[in-house]
Amino acid sequence: MAAAAAGQAGARILVIDHAEKPGKKILISGGGRCNFTNNGTGPENFLSENPHFAKSALKRYTQWDFLALVERHGIAWHEKTLGQLFCDGSARQIVAMLLEECRRGGVEIRLSTAIGEIGHADGMFRVACASARQLVIATGGPSIPKMGATGIAYDIARRFGLDVVSPRPALVPFTLGQDDALFKAIPGVAFPAVARVGDMSFPEAALFTHKGLSGPAILQVSSYWSPGEPVSLCVLPDANGVLRAARQDMPRAHLKAVLSRHLPARLAEAMSSRIGLGREMGNCSDAELSDAAEMLTALTFRPTGTEGYAKAEVTAGGISTAVLSSKTMEARDVPGLYAIGEAVDVTGWLGGYNFQWAWSSGVAAGRAVAERAKAA
Repeated sequence: MAAAAAGQAGARILVIDHAEKPGKKILISGGGRCNFTNNGTGPENFLSENPHFAKSALKRYTQWDFLALVERHGIAWHEKTLGQLFCDGSARQIVAMLLEECRRGGVEIRLSTAIGEIGHADGMFRVACASARQLVIATGGPSIPKMGATGIAYDIARRFGLDVVSPRPALVPFTLGQDDALFKAIPGVAFPAVARVGDMSFPEAALFTHKGLSGPAILQVSSYWSPGEPVSLCVLPDANGVLRAARQDMPRAHLKAVLSRHLPARLAEAMSSRIGLGREMGNCSDAELSDAAEMLTALTFRPTGTEGYAKAEVTAGGISTAVLSSKTMEARDVPGLYAIGEAVDVTGWLGGYNFQWAWSSGVAAGRAVAERAKAA
């Protein structure tokens, strides 16, 4: 995106990529259909040490700008839940679109090219036997290493004295310990829930796995989670009303039977075991029902960790926004050096937000590169 914006504005651009084909992460995104943006994108959908940093780029190249580009290329799309926009066909269409935009800008792309050491002298950057007055770090973060992802962005940043906010896996499943074996024993059970960490909550699907917890609601709160912090799930919002009605209408039923009417059967069984209410509903006291309802509305876990970069959708943290211009993405103390996308300490929610940050920050840097090239 940065290359296309700069090339079409008149700059001579070379893209260097160690992968054998471009856009590998794009190709696997959204189940192969690429959740390319979100129609509700705003600065509030991003994490950063500076929550205001993303505003400039997002305002100057919006989700509607990218959608217009998609439509100009004749790519059919559809909206799913929560404003998520996907290709009707394949993520390959988005890669092809970006490559065509680069072609229109006269951009040269070198694949299967090792980056190696980066030199910098006399105002020139030297990378992989090429030299230029400007260099854009668009290498992403280390999430999904099987796709070739690395932390090279941070190595480059440190090489030039740029601060790096400690990176960590984000949008990532949690692992649970033996204390939660009851729920690890029901892998594949998915259910609507509200997941909460601290003051952040997300109402989407949750899923139990062999290792712990996953699903969109869990991935969302994982970006805000710190080791040792509890994670809670509301699995039955009106639990208090449901249980009291059951005591009145189903006095001889046990809790498992009541919950099975509202939850997947295996989850109902696990929850009734966790709650431990052994008597018939008609014999339960108000206090017992209140305790059970509290557990159903705030089922609490203390994850042992996450599944790490291997399963993380993105990386939180990265090159500090304090050392970059929010307008151009250029390093304040290293003229001609830029950082964009996931390499930067700006991390979006699940649902197309991280792609939009890539497009917006890419265009911001690309336009700035072209302006500087013209001035030179």
